[in-house]
Formats: sequence, C-alpha cells, structure tokens
Amino acid sequence: MELGLRGKVAVVGGASMGLGRACADALSSEGVSLVVCSRDETRIKAAASEIAKATGVDVLPVAADLSRPEDIQKLMATAVDHFGRLDILVSNSGGPPVATPMEATEAQWDRAVQLSLMFFARMSRAAVPHMRRAGGGRIINILASTVKQPFPSLMLSGATRMGAVGYSKALSGELAPEGILVNNIAPGFLMTERMMEVVRGRASGEEISEEDALAGLTDSIPMGRIGRPEEMAALVTFLASDAASYITGTTIPVDGGFVRSML
Repeated sequence: MELGLRGKVAVVGGASMGLGRACADALSSEGVSLVVCSRDETRIKAAASEIAKATGVDVLPVAADLSRPEDIQKLMATAVDHFGRLDILVSNSGGPPVATPMEATEAQWDRAVQLSLMFFARMSRAAVPHMRRAGGGRIINILASTVKQPFPSLMLSGATRMGAVGYSKALSGELAPEGILVNNIAPGFLMTERMMEVVRGRASGEEISEEDALAGLTDSIPMGRIGRPEEMAALVTFLASDAASYITGTTIPVDGGFVRSML
C-alpha cells in the first residue's frame, strides 16, 4: 500500500529510545524526514545518526526538555527553519510518576499534570500554525491504556491523560475542516523501560520477584505476550498517512486485548 508519506516532515518527541524511537524508525522507513527530540543530547544525536544511516532520510536531532513551554516552541521553530514545513506531530513524553490514588503526593500530581495533560496541549498549539501553512497535517498523541481501563499504580496516568483525551477530541473537531487530523493511541504493556518500571513497582508492592510480576502482567493479556514498540509504531505510521484520511478524534488501543471495555 502506498502511504503517501515520502517527503513529509515529522516531529517525534521522546525519540531517543522506547516508543518514540520506534515511531521515528517506522516513519523514516516510509521516507519521512524527521526532527527527533530528547532531553539527552548524546542519546538523541546517536539515535538520529542511526536512523539516517539505516533509511537515508534527513534526521535532525534536537535536545530539549518538553516539560518547558519555551523548549516546545523552539522545537517547532527549529523543525520549520530546517525543513520549511511541518506535516506530522507525534506527541510522546515520559510517563507520570507511579502512584496509587491514596499515595500520590501534591508534587507527583503537579508533575503528572505537566507531563500527561499540558504537554499534549502545548505540543499541538505550537504545531498547528505550521500545519495550517502546509495545508493540513496529522497530530498523533501517545497516551496509555489507562485512559480505557484503570491500573492501580498508574492512577496519575489515567487521571491526567483522560484530560488529554478530552482536549484532543475538542481539538479534532476544530481542526477537521482544515485537514488537520488528531488521534490518540493508547498502548498497553509494550516492552520498554517505562513498562519495566511498572513491573518493578508491582514486584516491590506485592513482595514478589520481577519475573513473577512480569508473568502476572503477561497472563492478563489475552494474546499471552507483551507487545513490541514497533507494533504500536505501525499504527502511528498508518494514522500519519493518506490511508487514514477519514479518521480523526479517535483513541485506539494497542494492547493485545488487555482493555476489556466495550468502547
């Protein structure tokens, strides 16, 4: 299938490793030029070099802290200064602190609101003016399956990212007439360092081994395995493409059947 992505320009947050890196790899394999971002300058430069060598596309690394509004504005401006346009935004950031409802502190709540709610609004607001000048675009937010089904130690993720779902739904209606489509992905348990943090937290809380905690999570997934980041990245690539031209305002799980809700 021809996805119509060659020559497009994408900004991918948190792209030095994990889900963000998988998204960058998948988009670049379709000929998308990239601006990849991470707080760690050494890691993001290494990732950009590896992606460019593997795919031959132009990859610009930017070291920035996306919890800072001024860094987000700088990131978008740098992308447009370098490539002359912006077509695709993949909003991906680190997850909020692990905490149960009664354990979460004020500081953890504050951090969660910044990372898992305001981040998505700021990224979109900074990208949309450039997409309007390009005549359209795609905004894809990487959320979590906690917006569909609660997980005790990830309460802050669900509570704040549900706000991001509401914001994205409203934004999708506002931007649809301009050809800018907004969708969310809700990954379940994919093999990343963030997921292993959850496993270690569960192991500690239940006083079991990490191996047993991981096995317990695996048993809760109907497909019987932990997912791979590239399996989510394939959906990101589809939503960024011409093939997804009539999809907006959705939140799509990639979780091996973990979420049991009807909607």
